[in-house]
Amino acid sequence: RIRRTHLALFVKNPFETASWYEDVLGMEVTARGDRWVFLSFGQKHHDIALIQVDPTSPTAEVRGDINMQHYGLEIEGSMDDLRRLYGMLLRKNVPVVKTTDHAVGYGLYFTDPDGHRFEFFLETVHDDEEGKRLLGDYDAPSLPFDLTPL
Repeated sequence: RIRRTHLALFVKNPFETASWYEDVLGMEVTARGDRWVFLSFGQKHHDIALIQVDPTSPTAEVRGDINMQHYGLEIEGSMDDLRRLYGMLLRKNVPVVKTTDHAVGYGLYFTDPDGHRFEFFLETVHDDEEGKRLLGDYDAPSLPFDLTPL
């Protein structure tokens, strides 16, 4: 049984990128090395690791279609909380990719400075069996959704 997850990302400059994660996602730096930074949402030693990509790697500048689609961050709160996060992203000039209705909740997709896609997710269906049914019945929808930022 999986207890929790963490994410490790290759980035151009982990030290510069870490400040974005602190500012936009409210994370804290918990450890640093010569080529890496660990960040936490506050409960564990790290939730996201930023690792400097080898600039001589032939794939250092390539971001193909076979890649991480997104990393979802479920939020607590209400639709107004999601709207506030949307407004915060816009004020910080964070590229917003899309807003979606997933039938089990609403997603707000955005990218970090290295182009990794993240999602703030507000779950509206809290019964997992009902969620599985809806996702199956509606083919895991990702329908456009008009979200007004606050």
